[in-house]
Amino acid sequence: MAAVFFRYLAPGFIARGLLLIVLLYAAALKADEHRADQQNAGGQKTLLVLGDSISAAYGIDEREGWVQLLRDRLAEQKLAVKVVNASISGETSAGGLARLPRLLSEHGPDWLVVELGGNDGLRGYPPRALQQNLVRMVQLAREGGAEVLLLGMQMPPNYGKAYTRAFAAVYPKVAEEQGVPLVPFFLETVALVEGAIQRDGIHPTAKAQPALLDHVWPCLETILKGNVDTRSDSLCTS
Repeated sequence: MAAVFFRYLAPGFIARGLLLIVLLYAAALKADEHRADQQNAGGQKTLLVLGDSISAAYGIDEREGWVQLLRDRLAEQKLAVKVVNASISGETSAGGLARLPRLLSEHGPDWLVVELGGNDGLRGYPPRALQQNLVRMVQLAREGGAEVLLLGMQMPPNYGKAYTRAFAAVYPKVAEEQGVPLVPFFLETVALVEGAIQRDGIHPTAKAQPALLDHVWPCLETILKGNVDTRSDSLCTS
């Protein structure tokens, strides 16, 4: 008798169980949609800075670095952009490339600023390898839905004319081939200014940080506000 009873009762339990699962799943989806709507309503997007010690504020208070100054300026102008600084002192283009997939997955940036290559040059790495790494970073960022801005670097003359020329030529080549905007030499406005470089002869001082931001800002502001076709490689090139 009990067997007959449960034989007829079980289908009802199963049906109600499945219905409960469906309802719970629908509720979870609705909650996710609600959170997404809230995020979209806020309109906040994400900018990821992938750099080396120049962007990691080496030798100075991080709050004085150009990336933090960028956060402050965005807040002042009421631009809803979250800035993630993934810069590491000593980072090379190969190191940045290795870390990029995880950063893209974790932060889902709308924009990627690449400030890498200086350590490649200081270590005498082949410019061709730097070029390949930068190209791959651009490709990965685009696959992840992010627009890219390149910040170029140059080597001091004591590395020899052949190497410094080959190194400096990498950034315009990548920008042209990939169709991305470029600030040709990120340190251009501070490199020869008294008091703007630390005693190591490489890293900008706290005094130089506002100038670094001002140098990149016209290009960056244009990209963030979406006023032009950011695929143009001539957007920031001087």
